[in-house]
Amino acid sequence: MTPTATLIVLEATSTYWIALAVALHTAGFHVAVANPAQVRNFAKSLPRRGKTDALDAALLVRFATERQPTPWTPPPELYHELRQRLAARDALVAMRQQARNHRHALLRWPSVVPAVQEHLDQVIADLETRIATLEQELATLLRNGAWSETATLLLSMPGFGVITTAWLLVVTLNLTACASVEAATAYAGLAPQPHVSGSSVRGRSQIGHGGNERLRTALYMATLSAARTNPLIRPFSARLRASGKPMKVARCAAARKLLHLAYAVVKKQQRFNPAYCACTSTMVDEVSGAA
Repeated sequence: MTPTATLIVLEATSTYWIALAVALHTAGFHVAVANPAQVRNFAKSLPRRGKTDALDAALLVRFATERQPTPWTPPPELYHELRQRLAARDALVAMRQQARNHRHALLRWPSVVPAVQEHLDQVIADLETRIATLEQELATLLRNGAWSETATLLLSMPGFGVITTAWLLVVTLNLTACASVEAATAYAGLAPQPHVSGSSVRGRSQIGHGGNERLRTALYMATLSAARTNPLIRPFSARLRASGKPMKVARCAAARKLLHLAYAVVKKQQRFNPAYCACTSTMVDEVSGAA
């Protein structure tokens, strides 16, 4: 059997799979990368006992045979340039918050040692400098990289900044990983899931806990600005709040609408224009169902 006739299925566990997947793809094998949660749920549906490497390998073979996963292609170099900087920024932001918390706790003491406070102040200042440097590098990559046209369109939307734009481009591979706006919404975990069965179960639709958590968080945070500055998101969010929707529900609904707008401007290759109703009315649903 030639390498090109062989499909190898890997689970996307942490970051341990990526080097092997690239090496196999370079060698001419067809590689499919499976979501570990899907494989785990598939395993639960089988009368399976025990867990060994041999059993797991047989499980992946059966998963590939029945589900026919799509072959995987390594992402472009820009993907790594953006993603690694975004991950590093997230880590530094968490470290900065931890240092700020330590400083806040320190200042609650009746007697504060100046040298200790100075150490924490220096750590916070250094982290802020490094975060700002990463953000500048991200902005440069978005402006001059292979995805610059898409980035320019996204950045024309009030509420969409460098970080949100970079995360959207990275996790969707410049929106090529989502064939439709509905697929993009589901991938972000912002699509409302119905909860209805027969005549007795009539639950409210909720977004659940699936989808790409980091993308959902980026879009959610973007609504904090969009609810003030975006001429389409601002009245939409205000209307939901006026109707009695909780703040979190309104934010999630606004995040979904913001993603629909982003998808529209990219697919239509037009900068954001709130006066152009066709750009929004045909692509953006009323998100009352999400609320």
